[in-house]
Amino acid sequence: MRDERRIETPLAASNARVKDARKLSRRSARAERRLFLADGPKAVEGALAHALEDGASCVVEVFATIAATEQYAGLAAAARAADVAWSLVDDRALASLSDSVTPAGLVAVCRFLDVPLDSLFAGRVAERGTSEAYRGPALVAVCADVRDPGNAGTVIRTADAAGAGAVVLAGSSVDAYNPKTVRATVGSLFHLPIAVEPDPAAAVAAAQAAGLTVLAADGEGEVDLFDASFSDTVLAGPTAWLFGNEAWGLPAELAALADHRVAIPIHGRAESLNLSTAAAVCLYASARAQRG
Repeated sequence: MRDERRIETPLAASNARVKDARKLSRRSARAERRLFLADGPKAVEGALAHALEDGASCVVEVFATIAATEQYAGLAAAARAADVAWSLVDDRALASLSDSVTPAGLVAVCRFLDVPLDSLFAGRVAERGTSEAYRGPALVAVCADVRDPGNAGTVIRTADAAGAGAVVLAGSSVDAYNPKTVRATVGSLFHLPIAVEPDPAAAVAAAQAAGLTVLAADGEGEVDLFDASFSDTVLAGPTAWLFGNEAWGLPAELAALADHRVAIPIHGRAESLNLSTAAAVCLYASARAQRG
């Protein structure tokens, strides 16, 4: 007996929906429409599991090849359960939506998910240092003028792994929705709140007003990260780490706003640590102290 089931024809790169989604590779189009592309199975999985504050799905539509649909059948089922369109595309169309050298076969169109800075610190306290009364995130990473999408994405991923409650991209930091940034987070972009703040000083002030101690990661800092008394007192409480630009670090005037300037000791001959590596060391030092 002939199979009468309708077989969906994959969309081509010239399809209007594919062309419309492809425009999101430009920052101006993303900002205007408040939509971005999430490339790969980890990103799509995180996006499908993320609900916005109004309860709506973060995902507008998923484009996937036939092979990827078969390989990631669980994600296709999750999309159907969330009433999210799962559209088949041919290999050329998928490649036009991905900036990966070897596309994994699926790309999601997602709604922006950043939150206002003030909403990160809803559990405000009148006096800093009173961790028992604080109900906001106990660990926050603030990136000031971090320009490299790979570094920004890795900091978000590391903050997620260390159990941080939020990440702030401040100043002229790279777009959180840059395809390379999204890919570097490996899905962590959808796991914790992200705020975008044009003024790094405002991010520092908001964290301090909420009760967090702000620590500037600074190679010339007056405090050694691994000083035992510092770890037992300051790091054990709610903290926000302030990280600067890859090339020139933190401006002196911004670092001066922090409660402490903290240095990671260099025991070998290396001049310094890569930004994302330094962020990992600092965030995990806080995570260890906060968890006793």
